[in-house]
Amino acid sequence: MKQTISILSLAVLLAACGGTSSDSAKTEEKKEAAVAAGNAYVIDTVTTTVDWRATHKGGLAPRFGIISINDGTLTVDNGVVTAGNFVINLAALKVDTASVTEPGKKAADLENHLKSPDFFDVAKYPTAKFVITKVAPYDSTQQKSLLPGATNLISGNLTLKDSTLNITFPAQIIIAGNDVTAHAKFTIDRSAWGVHYKTEGSPENWAISKDVELGFTLKANKK
Repeated sequence: MKQTISILSLAVLLAACGGTSSDSAKTEEKKEAAVAAGNAYVIDTVTTTVDWRATHKGGLAPRFGIISINDGTLTVDNGVVTAGNFVINLAALKVDTASVTEPGKKAADLENHLKSPDFFDVAKYPTAKFVITKVAPYDSTQQKSLLPGATNLISGNLTLKDSTLNITFPAQIIIAGNDVTAHAKFTIDRSAWGVHYKTEGSPENWAISKDVELGFTLKANKK
């Protein structure tokens, strides 16, 4: 029997995003990790995908690509996600060549810039991490989400570079037998984690938006 519940998602950022059609993740101080209880599910790193989208000022020149997951697990007890964690491979961040079309510009150059100290400094911080702190039911009469079929609010600590903050966002997950599939799409403010490149001073002077849109389809298998 299929059950629909919802879980988390990592998050990791990258350059910046403009106007989006996703929910803004609530950002707070770091919280205690949830206690794992129930059956463990291992993330399938081959079929799990994390997409990012970012824009320059005013939503111009959108850039997008993918980020891979090194490893991760989540715990399910009686049809409810109780805990989980994910390691995100920032050193393997990719820029889709279709998003870099201007003459003289290359996706590889943008990838290298995003991996530099201006953004994520992957030589020093090659990975990011997301750890679930709470899973709560999503109530459509109390909350309004742009994510179709949202069933839960997921909270978790996102560590990027040397900063850790707690984010909360709507998500959907389907459990069918020994398989779990989760989906989410949300926006975060990269500057909250100290990634300030081209966002210094007044907003009218920003060259790149502070917002980053992240979307993921996560697949896991019961141990």
